[in-house]
Amino acid sequence: MNPTDLNPWVAILQVGDIPKLGARVVRHGSLDIAVFRTADDEIFALEDRCPHKGGPLSQGIVHGMKVACPMHNWNIELDSGCAVAPDQGCAREFRVKVEDGRVWLDFAAVEPAAA
Repeated sequence: MNPTDLNPWVAILQVGDIPKLGARVVRHGSLDIAVFRTADDEIFALEDRCPHKGGPLSQGIVHGMKVACPMHNWNIELDSGCAVAPDQGCAREFRVKVEDGRVWLDFAAVEPAAA
């Protein structure tokens, strides 16, 4: 039995490890997950891949509740992973929670998406 079958939440970072208006990348197998921190210390996790051309969202600029992809400046909403209209597409989002300054990721939902 996989330990995450019992408790899928895994502590991955401290909030302070993520720069304000920035991101850190957590790797799970072959999947890179960008963990973002807003100016208000809200934490979000998205696959580190823009839905447009696959740019690394973790290297983008966080502004408000969005991140601008560094490749073509698409704006991606941090709370949904979806591109702001008129652009279309979504980056895969993952559930996170913060407890006592620690960031937890729901690894039950992190299994690679079916191709």
